[in-house]
Amino acid sequence: MERLSGRKLSDTLDWPLIICYLALVLIGWINIYASVQSAEPLSIFDMGTRSGKQFVWMMTAFALAAVILFVINARVYESLAVPIYVATLLLLVAVIFLGVEVKGSRSWFEFGPVRFQPAEISKISTSIMLATLMSQYGYKIGNPRNFIATAAVILVPMAIIVAQSETGSALVYVGFIFMLYREGLSGWLLFMGGVAVLLFILTMTVSPYFSILALVCIVTLCNTLYSGKFRHWLITVLPFAVVMAFLPWGMERLVAITGSAEDSLLGSLKPEYILTALSLCSIPYFAMKAFRERSTFKWASIAAFIAGVILVFSVDFIFHDVLQDHQRKRIEVLLGLKDDPTGVGYNVNQSMIAIGSGGLLGKGFLKGTQTTYGFVPEQSTDFIFCTIGEEWGFAGSAAVILIYAFLIWRVMHDAERSRESFTRIYGYCVASCIFMHLFINIGMTIGIMPVIGIPLPFVSYGGSSLWAFTVMLFIFIALVRHERRYFS
Repeated sequence: MERLSGRKLSDTLDWPLIICYLALVLIGWINIYASVQSAEPLSIFDMGTRSGKQFVWMMTAFALAAVILFVINARVYESLAVPIYVATLLLLVAVIFLGVEVKGSRSWFEFGPVRFQPAEISKISTSIMLATLMSQYGYKIGNPRNFIATAAVILVPMAIIVAQSETGSALVYVGFIFMLYREGLSGWLLFMGGVAVLLFILTMTVSPYFSILALVCIVTLCNTLYSGKFRHWLITVLPFAVVMAFLPWGMERLVAITGSAEDSLLGSLKPEYILTALSLCSIPYFAMKAFRERSTFKWASIAAFIAGVILVFSVDFIFHDVLQDHQRKRIEVLLGLKDDPTGVGYNVNQSMIAIGSGGLLGKGFLKGTQTTYGFVPEQSTDFIFCTIGEEWGFAGSAAVILIYAFLIWRVMHDAERSRESFTRIYGYCVASCIFMHLFINIGMTIGIMPVIGIPLPFVSYGGSSLWAFTVMLFIFIALVRHERRYFS
């Protein structure tokens, strides 16, 4: 390909992405100022306030962006991917022993007035490492060795971050599955992830029995759709599921009629054990069919069913012995198992009041009562979106979401048009990370996600977050600029 020379700056930089970035940073700064003001507002540049400090983070972030665009060679990231990734892992481990504890999480280094969170840069190093690994010649995600290596790159930093009690930051890594899907990962794995979440929620809110019954219906339905025998499922499995749905009620009635004690065999036998036993008894039959037909899908279905049953019976252990107390309470409030508007649910309750009170056009800048009088804790960081909702209303909130949507679309658009697989894969990693932060952060402010404490990209207060997202985005812009400058 022929090298191009003399191209203008406006031809090589992706200005729509840069404009979106600047707009979000400015929106964040203005709303940080609004979120920390009392009845008598101070200057937005006052260094004693978070808005003044955020201005410093903004200026340094702009400087970082300029260095990435105009000083650092865009090809250096691929060659330094392994050292950067390993160094980040060492920082993630070191912060567990040397970091300071903030709100129950030991994930911050503290240097005087400055705090630094390695988990923020780990998303960048993991994205670069994934792009390097998956852009190698001959890489196929369907190859078991390649898949295991890719999974390890994602799961190792994720596990270390979980060990820091930073569940929110670890959850962002799940977003990489969207990039993997773009690069050839089977859509069935995405579907299985959704089923796992459904089973967890059903087990928590209804019962393990109905979770297993739902699993039986889903696995058999997928098999019949895959083989084109949907009518067979309607005639056999669906009537079985309807009848079995009354099994718990029938067992309760039988115990009541016979007067069986709870410690007797009938009284202690749980319906989920009966359904699981019946389902497991049918596995040899399906295994024989899978062997005879040489059906990989049937073998995968059997494995998925067994994994699903294990998950259902592990929910109680995970919930009570793995999750921390504050995480359990937040999930219980989210799922409606507990109502705690003055305790764990206070933040979300006040956030929803603030957003709802904004109406269509909002109360106006610095006129939000929930904001001005500090009813919502962490309103300049994790709950910054409720400031936007109260003071700028539905229109302002929708505008911010649309800017994010355009930014994510633009990143994916540029990634798809890229000639190099490294740039494409890295771009999808960037889009996935921003989407996960956006979905989780806004979701928790409106009560559809548990409060797990992750920032809104480019908008929330904090130097670590702003710097990390700036570096992540502008590395991609630099890669796109490199291609536009040198390839025709």
